Amino acid sequence: MGRKFYASISVVVLLFLVVPLVVHDTFYLRVITEAIMWIGLAVTWDVLAGYTGYLNFGHGAFFGIGAYTTAILMVHKGWPFFAASIAGGAMAGLGALIAGIPTLRLRGAYFAIATWALARAIQQLALILDITGGPDGMRLPPFLQPGFFFYVMGGTVLIIFIVFWYLFEVHPFGLKVKAIRENEDGAMAMGLNPARIKIKVFIISAVPTGIIGGIYAYWITYIDPSSTLGDLVTDQAVVMAVFGGLGTLIGPAIGALIISTFKTYFWAYLSDYQVLYLIILGGLIALSVVFMPDGLWGTVYGKIQNARLAGSKEKR
Repeated sequence: MGRKFYASISVVVLLFLVVPLVVHDTFYLRVITEAIMWIGLAVTWDVLAGYTGYLNFGHGAFFGIGAYTTAILMVHKGWPFFAASIAGGAMAGLGALIAGIPTLRLRGAYFAIATWALARAIQQLALILDITGGPDGMRLPPFLQPGFFFYVMGGTVLIIFIVFWYLFEVHPFGLKVKAIRENEDGAMAMGLNPARIKIKVFIISAVPTGIIGGIYAYWITYIDPSSTLGDLVTDQAVVMAVFGGLGTLIGPAIGALIISTFKTYFWAYLSDYQVLYLIILGGLIALSVVFMPDGLWGTVYGKIQNARLAGSKEKR
């Protein structure tokens, strides 16, 4: 990791510590906290889709597993929040292991459909189980401290980002993952074990997603199958990552920041037109695919690199 990376992380940490001291309005603090949450969800989705090339349309299932595990342990077992949220991440990882063994044998649209069907099955299970509260959902003990959740959510996502950066951009493991994305058969011919590597990435993607789900459950204090296991969780993470730029960590973070802020203000001031939001979301992803196939960050970064290359040629 270079000096630029450490400098960037230092700036982010400084801003992270200062925000609650500057932003005193609870509404704006909640907006920022939610934006950070979506950054985490977009980045965790991207490590499987962008780095490995497997589109997971059931990503929200791990978010819901983490949320429900945390809620059940806190409400029915009396566990403290931090222990329950870590257990939520562990359960999400276990779910990824169990689901990944059969589904990661599939490729392309077949894998995407399989993960979507898996998410729907988990949602239906939550609807019929008594321990989850069924369609009525669950209420968690309220803890009305917006600053606490800002720091917990922000700290968690920052740790996720640093760990992912090291694993996929610095460590040789990232090169193995990218090799599978480019040519899975070729990677196997080189002696790699794609099945094992894909399972590892699936679990690495699911565990932090489950932890974020647990934080969300305690923060919101009420969860139900539609809000935590519905399609919208995955759909928004997909749009954010694609809009920002797949196969990078910065791209999904930028996409999540822009779209989550837009979503929050749209629902706050135009709540009667929620269907319009979905139309805008669909249109945005269509325009991104057509005009910015590399995403916002990929397009901007590519132009910067081309400009630098052109400048170096002129100097010669």
